[in-house]
Amino acid sequence: MARDIDISLIRTFLAVAESGGMTSAAHTLNLTQGAISQKIKRLEELFDTPLFERKNKTIRLTPEGERLLVRAYRLISLNDETWQLMTQPAFTGEIRLGVPLDIIRPLLPPILRRFSREHPRIQLTLVGDMTGNLLNALKNGDVDLTLTTESRAGGGDALLLSDQLVWMGAQNGEACQKTPLPVSLGSDSCAFRGPTLDALNKAQVDWVAICAQGNLDSILASIEADMAVAPYLQSLVPPNLSAIPPDAGLPALPTYHINLHLPDAGGSVIAKELAKYIRQGFAAR
Repeated sequence: MARDIDISLIRTFLAVAESGGMTSAAHTLNLTQGAISQKIKRLEELFDTPLFERKNKTIRLTPEGERLLVRAYRLISLNDETWQLMTQPAFTGEIRLGVPLDIIRPLLPPILRRFSREHPRIQLTLVGDMTGNLLNALKNGDVDLTLTTESRAGGGDALLLSDQLVWMGAQNGEACQKTPLPVSLGSDSCAFRGPTLDALNKAQVDWVAICAQGNLDSILASIEADMAVAPYLQSLVPPNLSAIPPDAGLPALPTYHINLHLPDAGGSVIAKELAKYIRQGFAAR
């Protein structure tokens, strides 16, 4: 006998799968953690199978959960498309989002996936660049809104995340012990370049630039090869690299902030809608 599936249970399932935890999913859906747990329990009872494996405060999909995942996206997409068609004018058009290169992959995919799923008629274009260039692009109208990494926290709801800038190196690497210290800095417009050089010079550390004009891939490659160290946001250090501990003797680096900027005029309706999704995504971290 066929049974109906409660779409809210599927939406909760996807939120947990994408965020990797009940607490993060609760922030995303604006529900309590208890409500999230109950919805997952109801869905597992409906299918008579566990969908998540819980171990050591981590949660991951079971094989049955992975089977459901692709169909769950299709269910939600069809549900949302039908709802928009029948109840409200759909958002249409193009939106250009500026994003610093080092935060695109670690932070944006779940946010962009949810936005694109729920607004399929909007063409979302990513513009990856350095913070200074992105702020100029926003001022000139070349992007509709932009994320930035800045030394000053944005006011009001502009601040998305504050994080410690740390030294990053290869796992069990030796570059941090070399003299002069090899530092991979990237281009002159890198937001971390100024405070990093200030810290090195104030501490009177002898250093040499490695990969002085490279892109993010070349910087990461030089770090992984143990050719150099580099400044990076602590929470975004890739799993194949390591934050260098303070006892290595490198000078301390400042706290940095990920901010969200819209045009001074406030931005378009679509830009404000995307900004809402971005704020919700960061709040769920």
